[in-house]
Amino acid sequence: MRQLPPLNALRAFEAAARSHSFSAAAQALCVTHSAVSHQIRLLEDWLGQPVFRRHAAGIALTPAGTSLQQAASQALALLEARCEEIRQSAQTQEIVLGAPGSFLANWLIPHLEEFETAHPAIRLRLQTSAEFAELASARVDALILSGRAPWPRNIDATALVTERSGPLCAPSWPTRPTTPNALIGQPLLHTASRPQAWQDWAQTLGLEPTDFTAGRQFDHLPLMLEAAAAGLGVAIAPDLLVEREISQGRLIAPLGFQATGEVFTLCTQSARAHEAALTALREWLQQLASGERE
Repeated sequence: MRQLPPLNALRAFEAAARSHSFSAAAQALCVTHSAVSHQIRLLEDWLGQPVFRRHAAGIALTPAGTSLQQAASQALALLEARCEEIRQSAQTQEIVLGAPGSFLANWLIPHLEEFETAHPAIRLRLQTSAEFAELASARVDALILSGRAPWPRNIDATALVTERSGPLCAPSWPTRPTTPNALIGQPLLHTASRPQAWQDWAQTLGLEPTDFTAGRQFDHLPLMLEAAAAGLGVAIAPDLLVEREISQGRLIAPLGFQATGEVFTLCTQSARAHEAALTALREWLQQLASGERE
């Protein structure tokens, strides 16, 4: 067991040594002058020698007091800094959430302020990411992916929203489709981030997937949607990611949306699934997703 004098005695000594005054130390510690004097006497009794010389002009440190002041000031400063660090970490915790950029921009970011209001002690940092490797290396704490089970063994997966995809075109598109077959031969738009989107949609409707492979290719979903709005062809995307474009009248979904079997899913490492901050994020996302589908 460590042989140390009482902490209150050390605090009183350090304050008095720093200010060269028992009265100033008492004011700094919000105690009485006699309380400081009492703590100094306890410290001197414990050490077996004085730490201050009292004289008419005030107090002065003895050689033992000078040595102790250096150690006490450093130790208390280190302890204060570390305690504040721990206190701040308990008050604010950061979660790095990775997801496809289109999902973040179109679905999550519009609701981000709601999460911050509900959970002020959690700072949510968003990152465009869709790789399990980043989850395994702890570069992200959680991922939102569009996919289907089974997921990797060490992954805790929580289904959020069933993906529903559909064709999208500009309101002025001259050959607006009225049936799925009417799309065959029309200029279709594809995105590299969802290369099988048209084929998955066609298969869901019992159509031949190979009839929906031709057309322009774009790197990202937003570029494809811009091309569709500009009248360059017919795009395909999940309804959750095009709410803004549809509400603004830039795009229409002439055939509606169909479930393709893909599910937007929150993934975390199984070993961390029950951490308080991740649990709060999961529950909030489930509530948000439920509200979106009502």
